[in-house]
Amino acid sequence: MTGPLRIGNASGFYGDRFSAVREMLTGGPLDVLTGDYLAELTMLILGRDRMKDPGRGHARTFLRQLAENLALAREKGVKIVANAGGLNPAGLAAELRELAGTLGLDVEIAHVEGDDLVTRAEELGFTGALTANAYLGAWGIAECLNAGADVVVTGRVTDASVVLGPAAAHFGWARDDYDALAGAVVAGHVIECGTQATGGNYAFFREQPIGRPGFPIAEVHADGSCVITKHPGTGGVVDTGTVTAQLLYEITGARYANPDVTSRFDTVTVAQEGPDRVRVSGVRGEAPPPTLKVGLNALGGFRNETTFVLTGLDIEEKAALVREQLEQALEAHPPAEVRWTLARTDHADADTEERASALLHVAVKDRDPKVAGRAFSAAAIELALASYPGFHVTAPPSDASPYGVYTASYLDAAEVPHVAVLPDGRRVEIPPAAETRELSEVDEPAPPAPPPDGPLRRVPLGRVIGARSGDKGGDANLGVWVRSEPAWRWLVHRLTVAELRRLLPETRELAVTRHLLPNLWAVNFVVEGLLGEGVASQARFDPQAKALGEWLRSREIDVPEALL
Repeated sequence: MTGPLRIGNASGFYGDRFSAVREMLTGGPLDVLTGDYLAELTMLILGRDRMKDPGRGHARTFLRQLAENLALAREKGVKIVANAGGLNPAGLAAELRELAGTLGLDVEIAHVEGDDLVTRAEELGFTGALTANAYLGAWGIAECLNAGADVVVTGRVTDASVVLGPAAAHFGWARDDYDALAGAVVAGHVIECGTQATGGNYAFFREQPIGRPGFPIAEVHADGSCVITKHPGTGGVVDTGTVTAQLLYEITGARYANPDVTSRFDTVTVAQEGPDRVRVSGVRGEAPPPTLKVGLNALGGFRNETTFVLTGLDIEEKAALVREQLEQALEAHPPAEVRWTLARTDHADADTEERASALLHVAVKDRDPKVAGRAFSAAAIELALASYPGFHVTAPPSDASPYGVYTASYLDAAEVPHVAVLPDGRRVEIPPAAETRELSEVDEPAPPAPPPDGPLRRVPLGRVIGARSGDKGGDANLGVWVRSEPAWRWLVHRLTVAELRRLLPETRELAVTRHLLPNLWAVNFVVEGLLGEGVASQARFDPQAKALGEWLRSREIDVPEALL
């Protein structure tokens, strides 16, 4: 057990590269292959699937991937752990056993359940929930592996648990080996989003070829430290920048809570160990919080949208005219919510019609599908011969579609069952953590001395900073890092909450918190409420805030010439 455990990832979301499972199994040595198929929006999609057919509710892509690769995994002795069970891990496990029988394979299959609380939703105060899933930890996975499972499928466990579980089982960690557990959580966090750790979605992508990035591997050691790498000859890159970017992804603050341990991201150290090899070490862990997060999805109503194309001159006046006309047409049955946005994609004296055009979006929401449906879209299209010159839209009229609302709640961990269903059918109850610690913010570290005064140059902020952003329910997370100590000294004093609000006007009226991570030369901003009721509510352009960081990097600011 002294050597590292090589844990790979083959899926960062439901819909990721289908061939990744085979690529990871054939690309080089591997001990465990993991996959993350679940996100807040995915749970809503699976919930709607289950409404149509109670036997559904899991990621069917995973079943097709194993139909092609289960024999290969058994031949190579690679264990498979994935959260593809979604809302129906028992059903997926049963289908996998049937698949193994059809293929003539002797495969031990187990699953983890207990996270699905929808049948208790009213009792727990989750009125109207379509899905209600607690985020379980890794010890159920470890129990299944220790019982000899070759494949373990789960429902809603934390993303890092599919890495922590195999590592804990392999190294025999105790539940209070907090530093080792925290290190494995960090390893899981880095590889959980697949190729985002190997050059995908990377701010400095122009610096070296990315191509078709290979999926990441964490070589986890007995002390919880790891080396992030990828199979030889695959595309992309693994360096301290790509790893730092993923470390900052959707973490909130320095304390990163999981059901089994709270990892201190202000203790993480990253160092380049060789080509495409980054060592992650030094992680300290604390007892986990006493509560588990519960993700809740409900149907919020119905939505619809139309996009008007405005071409040439008088863009603002054309937008005002069609807006006034449509609002008058909807007066008899106005939707509960109407949102207009004008995208000035037009250019003066353009050499193509498309470059001469702006886009006016109008989106509506209502509890009544008729109000948000044809009543709205027909009213928009009926203006075709009665509105601004050059009237046309990007798509024909449509019916309304349902949208979801995401909220998060918290339950005492003792109220949530956590059950490992072993290959022989035995059910093992996993107790909650015996030792817990209420989650709190760390004291803000003392900032370094500001850099000396010197000449400044106005440039896009992205000349100096990298960024990665994403969503947590209705909040946006925006991680920013720099690549030198002088740049860090400048960043801390320059990119304050007030400055962020100035650079990103959409955040001005919202609560914004800044977290400092000096060990990574990084700051993380949490913008509360930017995404409304979560991605499924489609509250704004870029509803998951994926490009919020790139917007920030494009904003111009005075930067010391010494940093350029």
